[in-house]
Amino acid sequence: MIDCENEVYTKVAQALRTAHSGINITGDYTNVPSSFPHVCITQIDSVKVRYDSDEGEMTEVTFKAEIYSNAKSGKKTEAKKIARTVDEAFRKMNFRRMSLNPIPNTDDPTIYRLVGAYEAKTDGTFFYRS
Repeated sequence: MIDCENEVYTKVAQALRTAHSGINITGDYTNVPSSFPHVCITQIDSVKVRYDSDEGEMTEVTFKAEIYSNAKSGKKTEAKKIARTVDEAFRKMNFRRMSLNPIPNTDDPTIYRLVGAYEAKTDGTFFYRS
């Protein structure tokens, strides 16, 4: 099994901390973030797509980025700006964005939420665009 979750989380989190001062980043889903803006980065799927004794193992991984903003004004703009940073961090690792959608935050409708999904294949050393 190829486990790349820590590596991917660390690279995306570093990019976010560099670009957005004071951002709260976690690797575990939380119903109510402790501070804003908030980003949760989690691996949501890992499927072995090849195992060959000559070529080795290849796994397709999928990550989810949940972006939350509760800014008094411009929360959608803030979330989209953060999403651009997330996109760029994943793109630098050869991930492809599969989706980026606003999701109603039913627990607190004053919070704007964007959810993106990203996928790539990995051999444990490199990431390859799917």
